Amino acid sequence: MFASHLDIVRVLVPATAAFMLGMILTPIVAHYLYAHRAWKKRPGKEALDGTAANEFNRLHSENEIRAPRMGGIVVWGSIVLTVIVTSLAAFLFPRAFAHLGFLTRNQTWVPLAVLVIGSIVGLIDDLLVIRPDGRGLALRYRLLIVFVLSSYIGWWFWAKNDVSVIDMPFTHPLYLGFFIVPFFVLTSLSLYASGVIDGIDGLSGGVFASIFASYTIIAFVQNQTDLAAFCAAVVGALLAFLWFNIPPARFYMTDTGTMGLTLAIGTVAFMTDKIGGGVGVFVLPIIGMLLVITVLSNILQMIWKRVFHKKLLRIAPLHHHFEAIGWPGYKVVMRYWVLSVVFAFAGVIIALASLPVPLV
Repeated sequence: MFASHLDIVRVLVPATAAFMLGMILTPIVAHYLYAHRAWKKRPGKEALDGTAANEFNRLHSENEIRAPRMGGIVVWGSIVLTVIVTSLAAFLFPRAFAHLGFLTRNQTWVPLAVLVIGSIVGLIDDLLVIRPDGRGLALRYRLLIVFVLSSYIGWWFWAKNDVSVIDMPFTHPLYLGFFIVPFFVLTSLSLYASGVIDGIDGLSGGVFASIFASYTIIAFVQNQTDLAAFCAAVVGALLAFLWFNIPPARFYMTDTGTMGLTLAIGTVAFMTDKIGGGVGVFVLPIIGMLLVITVLSNILQMIWKRVFHKKLLRIAPLHHHFEAIGWPGYKVVMRYWVLSVVFAFAGVIIALASLPVPLV
């Protein structure tokens, strides 16, 4: 399977454009956020059981009022601008740039819509958090929104695209029928829960970039060039965000970034499964292993405290535990970046090796 040079350009241009637009957009966003003091007015955090998170507050309470929230605007804002610019270029100058447009109904409308809707809901939560009382959108409402949105998208996969199986590498598909809908909902809720990986300067941006880069390769090899271009644009936007988010962070991603990105990951994984003729869902927990570990560490911490009446970790999720035992934040971030690339390689290898068409 050989890719034409034009297909490669179609993927690389959105990535480059999103990065450049992000670099241009960031000073504007940062100026606005600092001018309006867009950070928590009351530092501190509660644990999952409602008690004060003393260890976390000891490590991070000052950081919560050092830099503003809502840095995720740079990510999804750059992606949306990239879609607009490339689509306009393709429309106004079709002879020269028709190949640059990657907004298509069968590949990118849904992941882009999920990204934008999730980001807007996250933005509303962030706007509520920076009020004097510091209370954001209640968790039950955020979960309800994720449930409703993912239910509709799951139904769309099942009813409109006849997705009823999860493809498995080297063996028969797993037939779920209508249960593909609740399976997608469960996947989306789990991914949203993993958004708490946004806890140390530079951590979430690097991990998310590795995940979307993986799906860029998978989609591209499966001839889903438009979807690959979308994922590449996300990578470019995340790299622009990382430029300003490495320690000391200029701003934090927070919910307006993590909510849209985590929901988009699930959608992209399903798009690269039966629709793309691959195993995008099967490799998701491999490519996103650090997200899995993040969620599991929270779950284990709650179970351990309830059963044994003591903590398993100094702080949950796991990356904060490493900080609590003395690792500098930059060491945690760099090692997570390394691991995210390793897991990405592993997932991509399995995904490509399982394709029915030989890579020749």
